[in-house]
Amino acid sequence: MKKLLFTTLSILTTAIGYAQKPKELVIKIDIKNKAQQIDNFGAAGAWFTEGIAKNWPTQNREQMAEWLFSREFDANGSPKGIGLSAWRFNIGGGTAEQGDSSGITDFRKRVECFLRPDGTYDWTKQAGYVWFTQKARDYGVENLIAFSNTPPVQFTKNARGYKTTKDYVSNLKPEHYGDYARFLATVLKHFDEEGLHFKYISPVNEPQWDWYHAPGQGAKQEGSPWRNDEIAHVAKALDSALTATGSTSKILITEAAQLDFLYGKTGNAAQQTQAFFNPKSKVALTGLRNLPRLIGGHSYFTDKGDSARIAIRRQVADTTAKYGVTFWQTEYSMLADGYREGKTGRIPAIDCALFLSKVIHDDLVYGNAAAWQLWNSWEPGNPDFDTRYYLIALAPSSREYVDGTTTATKNLWALGHYSRFVRPGMHRLSIERRDKLSREQIAQDLMVSAYANEKQVVLVAINYGNEERILRPEVSGWMVKGTEVYLTTGEKGVNMRRSEIRNLKEGVLIPARGMVTVVVNK
Repeated sequence: MKKLLFTTLSILTTAIGYAQKPKELVIKIDIKNKAQQIDNFGAAGAWFTEGIAKNWPTQNREQMAEWLFSREFDANGSPKGIGLSAWRFNIGGGTAEQGDSSGITDFRKRVECFLRPDGTYDWTKQAGYVWFTQKARDYGVENLIAFSNTPPVQFTKNARGYKTTKDYVSNLKPEHYGDYARFLATVLKHFDEEGLHFKYISPVNEPQWDWYHAPGQGAKQEGSPWRNDEIAHVAKALDSALTATGSTSKILITEAAQLDFLYGKTGNAAQQTQAFFNPKSKVALTGLRNLPRLIGGHSYFTDKGDSARIAIRRQVADTTAKYGVTFWQTEYSMLADGYREGKTGRIPAIDCALFLSKVIHDDLVYGNAAAWQLWNSWEPGNPDFDTRYYLIALAPSSREYVDGTTTATKNLWALGHYSRFVRPGMHRLSIERRDKLSREQIAQDLMVSAYANEKQVVLVAINYGNEERILRPEVSGWMVKGTEVYLTTGEKGVNMRRSEIRNLKEGVLIPARGMVTVVVNK
């Protein structure tokens, strides 16, 4: 009898448990409580781009462009693409023309240069890169950003696109600063005349790394270190060159290799916000026509552990605010193992996507990033597991890389939950959570950020937990006309799937391990 009673109670308890409503999170939103203004969400197309655009089937690359840039909807009302508002274009240094003698072992990571050794220009170079950049423009991408990993090899100390001495000093010959600046300005002027306007030009990239490989050792890519004084030198030379050509492009510095180099660390390229924007600094960059109070850093290697990740971003926000500087996160992929969060074995695509979403959330909410850009849009890999480096998985059909297939990953849609609906000019809103969780607790729970313009409030919710939740937003001073919901889960085909809700007061269901964007129309 006791055994029967215990079994009955267990069944009843289980039934009651399943009947309970999901745990609810109430957030209060005041549209007047504005934080930073959002400038763009973007990604880079580098290295593999050249061969794809030149050789792969047209339908494949057209699909890739649609996934990245389209703001249209399919027959079911779901987005065809993620509507990026920025696209990063790599101005090459000429390692592709050097071939195997470049020392870069992977031919797909060698990049052509528009400048010939005799000083003339060949504008047929980098045709694949240009093709995708033209597609970005045609789809209406608002910000084209050009960046350089190395000066042209004819201007470098060792005639290579990377360092062969480990001294953490720029590979650019001292007598060629002006030549390098004029090269970049000439490239921008040419593309302006072709109808491709680059709003920003980034002349140095990850200056903290040594980019060293001994001759014959084999390099991975183009790159050069730069000391802070060298960055100041090249920025001033570039400002003069852009002024001479009448360019309206703005200089983006410094593409710091890690976010903590923006405010701390030691070495020749440390504490970069203070170095360039404290007027008392010896290398302060003030009064330059083409250089705004803007600094870029990369979220690589600063993503492991919720507490450390959040603390670093808060320090970035505090330091940039102190000196009146806008912060952009300009490169990220899951290079280190922080994305594993202690897991072993293969990591499913949805887990990678959720971690990517978490990093974006933290960069925006705690780092006050005004822009967020990913590296890299596509690379060879599995679309279902360990999608740590890319939005689109490539499956080349041969070693020659002249054909292949492409698959959109969950990472694409994770970025799309921000990029498609959080448009340039929107402001992030500071929100009030009723659950009073700590920042570290939120990182393992339901993360929510809010953005607004005059017509819409956009909420991005990331459910990091294993139970479904109810999000109930209370928007003050806002007459709701209609609410759209876009859902991504680990289920195949559930990628920003659209639905509508009639009564926002009843809340929005956020599935376990799912991402939801809520668009509240005025």
